[in-house]
Amino acid sequence: MTVRRDFQEPARCRSDLVIGREERCAAARAQLASGGSVLLHGSAGIGKSTILRALAEEYASPAHTVLRCSATESESHLPFLALADLLGLVLDDVCPRLPAAQRTALESALTGRGESSLQRDGLALRLAVLSALRALAARGPVLIVADDLQWLDPASAELLGFAARRLGGTPVQLLCAVRTEGQESQEYDRHLRSCPPDTLAVRLGPLSHPQVAELLGHRGHGGLPRSTVRDIHRTSDGNPLFALELGRALAQSPTPPRPGEPLPVPTSLRALVLSRLDMLSVEARRTLLVASAGARPTLALLHAAGRENAEAECAQAAELGLLATESDAPAVRFAHPLISAALYAEAPAQERRAAHAALSTAASDPIERARHLALATTGADPEVAARLAEAAALARDRGAPSVAAQLGLLAARRTPADGSPSPQERRLTAAEDAITAGEVDLARDIAREVLTRASVPAERVRAWIIVIDTAGHTMAEVDAFFPQALADAGDDPRLLALVHYQLGWRALIVEGDFTAARDAAAHAAELAARGKDRRTELLALAFQAQTETLMGHPEAPRTIKRALREPQDPRVAWHHNGAGSARFRWLVMGDQLAEARATVTGLLREVRRRGSVESEVHFLRGLAETELRAGHCGRALDLARESLRLARDSGIGETASAMLTSLAEASGGDVERALTLAREAVEHAEGDGDQMYLSRALGALGYAQLVAGDPAGTVRSLRRVRTLELGLGITDPARGRWQGDLAEALVRTGEPAEAQDVIDTAREHALRLGRESVLAVLDRSEALVRAAQGATEAAQAQLRSAQDRLGKLGYGLEEARAAFALARLRGRRPGAAAYDEATRLFRRCRALPWLRQVEAALATLDREPARAVRDTLDALDVLAAMERQVAALVMEGATNREIAAQLFISVKTVEATLTRVYRKLGIRSRVDIVRLAAGRRAH
Repeated sequence: MTVRRDFQEPARCRSDLVIGREERCAAARAQLASGGSVLLHGSAGIGKSTILRALAEEYASPAHTVLRCSATESESHLPFLALADLLGLVLDDVCPRLPAAQRTALESALTGRGESSLQRDGLALRLAVLSALRALAARGPVLIVADDLQWLDPASAELLGFAARRLGGTPVQLLCAVRTEGQESQEYDRHLRSCPPDTLAVRLGPLSHPQVAELLGHRGHGGLPRSTVRDIHRTSDGNPLFALELGRALAQSPTPPRPGEPLPVPTSLRALVLSRLDMLSVEARRTLLVASAGARPTLALLHAAGRENAEAECAQAAELGLLATESDAPAVRFAHPLISAALYAEAPAQERRAAHAALSTAASDPIERARHLALATTGADPEVAARLAEAAALARDRGAPSVAAQLGLLAARRTPADGSPSPQERRLTAAEDAITAGEVDLARDIAREVLTRASVPAERVRAWIIVIDTAGHTMAEVDAFFPQALADAGDDPRLLALVHYQLGWRALIVEGDFTAARDAAAHAAELAARGKDRRTELLALAFQAQTETLMGHPEAPRTIKRALREPQDPRVAWHHNGAGSARFRWLVMGDQLAEARATVTGLLREVRRRGSVESEVHFLRGLAETELRAGHCGRALDLARESLRLARDSGIGETASAMLTSLAEASGGDVERALTLAREAVEHAEGDGDQMYLSRALGALGYAQLVAGDPAGTVRSLRRVRTLELGLGITDPARGRWQGDLAEALVRTGEPAEAQDVIDTAREHALRLGRESVLAVLDRSEALVRAAQGATEAAQAQLRSAQDRLGKLGYGLEEARAAFALARLRGRRPGAAAYDEATRLFRRCRALPWLRQVEAALATLDREPARAVRDTLDALDVLAAMERQVAALVMEGATNREIAAQLFISVKTVEATLTRVYRKLGIRSRVDIVRLAAGRRAH
């Protein structure tokens, strides 16, 4: 595939030019930094030249001399042209230092005088190039930058390879790029012969979907709908050049592509990929057009569609590189998806309709037959519309809501204006399918189009609800739509129920008012029951149950039972806002982890079967949270990362997924990553005006700060959570479980009184609601308060009790944290063995960040404390227990910070304790404590 020069990126180095190439670039940088050479290879348009220029610019400064060449296909027949590019500007400098025969041969080759050739002057020319590079390297490092090695003229390639293989320890590096086709291609092997023996070959592959989205955003095409970005990624096959050209064309197009049709391919790319089409016969080109119109073309399908000579015509196309040859596979696969899209776009509309007409009878799948029938016809056709609607329902049942949305839009386009169902009803059904598929941009566009056309109140309210629903957690942006939706609803209880249900979500997300949200949900349930709309009634009851659960409201169990009563609507039963989800939340908060895991696993399985992206993101988070509570940190981290990837891919639930992934990273992964994600979640929640998730995001940030060793930061973050939840009316401490972390951080910062107040307030609600795990965690935190006040023995007993209870409840990570706190509280005297239990439990949880904390604590231990110091302490009976511990550590040479870490208290508390020690012993400094110990030893 030939890339036209005018499509190559300008010579510049920008961070967005290496999106998705960080790992590859790091390997290349390390190789160049060590003095080695690099060969970049990959398919046309994959970004080789871009990376080459970026690296060349970065490593040009350290080099004394930079030699460049960039070959082209049209000039590849000219001998020594690349050599002239490399050495032409330094010829006058190096020639005087060459032997006469070498100088003559080199000058003749580069200037064209004397008709030099490799056959006649082979050895002299080879030695001349080698000597020239050595002469340049004698003055300083040399960097040779060669792009498009595949177009290097054979003579230059031979000379460069001869020299490169013999440079040895000479400071000459090569940075080259060559085009290769296919992931398993070994074409670069022969080009490696033009490079030094230790050259690193770096293959550049296609970009992922998120990387293509990021690239388009960096280049000013971030406003494209996510569904369109997915189509761009599929059509470009992750090729950045192709993706950018498709994105640019779509951004400039006044009308978006129609559903069910390939993307319109700009003229620039058509010329790029279809240069070999003219070599096909007319019949072979028609066969390929039918293949490009099919979803999964095979030779059998082409035969059924009337292409009698499909085998021979496909073989001809494969020889030209248009089709991939796979002898064992029945599918007809294009060498690149862009070839299929360009071929389809190039064909006249009449020929495309003929191809679809043939496939409408040849395809075996009823969904495919209906799609082809729609694309083969023009104008309204009730029969075609009905078949498309049936196909959409079948796709929905198969768990392919994205396909259902496309078919629904095609059905709406073929439905007469006076049809029943109406075109607008079918559009709205398609929009709801798009929401299920996670294509919220498409759903919002459809609903807005309906609002410009519809006059029926039911259709308008349904459209308003879709627009509001697609706003997600940015509901403040659609505030103005609620009055219009209420006006269109009139006094119809079914329509009013829909609006009041969304008003409940608005009260929760925008206002942060749980009481108002609960009241709105209850009112919506009543209206829906009056209007006999069981689906909306069930959703409203489930929402009411969720808010009551988070509030710690006594009615929560009864509301959940109401939401679970028959008859049930299957669309609600598995929905992330349905009764199953409300029951799962109740189980998690009530310490029933095994049942919660079984419940959310079943829900996740069902939503995956149905293709519901938003619900899948939600239940992945739920399962990750359950595993985290159980202390399965590695499993929780995998699930959380999967949820975050899917959330970012679909643009749904990013804040919540970032928050949960932060918790998982801080428990079982990378603490810096946890801090970054938590701050991202806080920023998004604040930007969206989302009060509900702001407190959760701040809770995650506070926990990550605690694990990172920043108790002051934890106090700042979790004090905000305390204030927010007080204003929100959230009283159940099992919702965020941040109270123990705040109390622990307050102890570390020398504020035990406030820590005890946090514990007492949370304990009151936990006792009322029966939150056993929360009570155990609060006891763990209270033990630290007691230890800070000098009641060490009571603190140790309380920690042992908390550890035992947490273990029995199945909270593995919290159990390990209690064991760790107990080990630290015992101080240095028991030695490293005191940490064995905490180490074992953290390892069982795969809690890597916490294991690092254990290692840090062990590193500060004096494993063999002097017995004389212990004898001295026994004599100092005037000191309280905490004072004796602090004095012991001072005698062992510990700093105030090390003492604070060992005793799980703040540096301020250490300083205050030492002041009391000095006063009681009649001394003035820690040096006097050491002297006192020395005096005791002397006796």
